[in-house]
Amino acid sequence: MTMPASAPENVETPATAAAETETARRARRLLRRRPSLLDRLPPRSRLARALLVLAFGLVLGGIVHIVSVLSLPLFAERDAFARLSAIAEPNTVTLLDDPGPAGAVLPASDPAFVSAVCLYDLAEGPMKLVLPTTPDYTSVSFYTRSGLAFYAINDRAAGRQVIELDLMNARQKAELPDNDEVTAADQLIVESPTDEGIVLMRALVGEPSARDLVRQRMAAARCEVSGG
Repeated sequence: MTMPASAPENVETPATAAAETETARRARRLLRRRPSLLDRLPPRSRLARALLVLAFGLVLGGIVHIVSVLSLPLFAERDAFARLSAIAEPNTVTLLDDPGPAGAVLPASDPAFVSAVCLYDLAEGPMKLVLPTTPDYTSVSFYTRSGLAFYAINDRAAGRQVIELDLMNARQKAELPDNDEVTAADQLIVESPTDEGIVLMRALVGEPSARDLVRQRMAAARCEVSGG
């Protein structure tokens, strides 16, 4: 008995051809990428947009950097005011120890200087500062509680053997009588932007043998509420 011959396996039927055609069509659709909005722009427009994005990133980075730097004193747990508050009373001159191997109360302190500080608080009234000058050089610098410097003077600018001035806030300065006969030459008034801050007094020690004398002159400084 003769068996019927079977169809070859590689013969393409109409159904197989149709399936392969549909698969190829789907593959072409997947491979065909729809152009984005940036691709549709002319070359010059794409360059301008890239430069705009770059400029925006640089400006944003600069703003973040500036804000971070300005915020450091506000968030520092052991800033200068906090360190000095542990050893100094408000509205009182405190003579600082000379820098030694163990370090210094204030960072970057110069051992050639004798330093004293006054943590001022203007809540009770204006403050008067009196500082005898020393033979070589004497300076006074004023800082807000967050460490912002707003005024400085030295013995050369004062032109006297004693630096004497009044520190007050804007309200206290505005309350000064208009008919006050005291001239600016007789009364130096410094306006503080904040009620609390630091007065840093420094005196140069020209000779090692003069350090004790300089410390005595600095210890004689006064920083106290004047009563207006």
